[in-house]
Amino acid sequence: MADDADSKLTRAKMQWARDGRLLTGTHGDPARDRLPPGQTLTEGFPVLDLGAQPEVGRDRFRLDIDGAVRHPISLRWDGFMALPQTEMVSDIHCVTQWSRFDNRWQGVAATTILDEVQPLPDAAHVILHGYDGYMTNIRLTNFASSDVILAYSWQGEALSAEHGGPLRLVVPRLYLWKSAKWLRRIEFSVADLPGFWERNGYHNEADPWLEERYDEPETT
Repeated sequence: MADDADSKLTRAKMQWARDGRLLTGTHGDPARDRLPPGQTLTEGFPVLDLGAQPEVGRDRFRLDIDGAVRHPISLRWDGFMALPQTEMVSDIHCVTQWSRFDNRWQGVAATTILDEVQPLPDAAHVILHGYDGYMTNIRLTNFASSDVILAYSWQGEALSAEHGGPLRLVVPRLYLWKSAKWLRRIEFSVADLPGFWERNGYHNEADPWLEERYDEPETT
């Protein structure tokens, strides 16, 4: 399970949070600045995880979407692919300091999911669960953004297992740890529920332009 992960990189990232590593102390403006503060452009797509990359074949794939919704659903792969499909291009920003521009995704828009399940009026949060046991949380307002996609394809190719295939969430306006890989369940919730990184020193909101990398970091 993700909470038991003890990889060298995971331990290092926890220490970064304690040390406030990579912080510049500046804010950016997404309307003006394409690259958030402290970020460096890359043309690659670095692989970062908690040490486990589950192999989830499409034949056994299932996505449950439930919680504080009027119409909970459980989708096998064919059912997911029967939903309206879309393509989006977005930039992504990892808390480990790299950014990559112009990523082309194919999948299902988060707004389509909202139309299907219809969150209850008091639902305010979305809790994301991966097949590897990973969990993270975002506000419903962020999930509902027009650029958020449940993606199965990147740059015209099926999303590889190392990058979260067969299905991952992509939330471009937040640091990439909020874009859960190997998506297994989308849980709508009245209450917030911090996930793995949020419980291990990372910021609950994760806005790259506000440099919300860590929770109350020590910068001395």
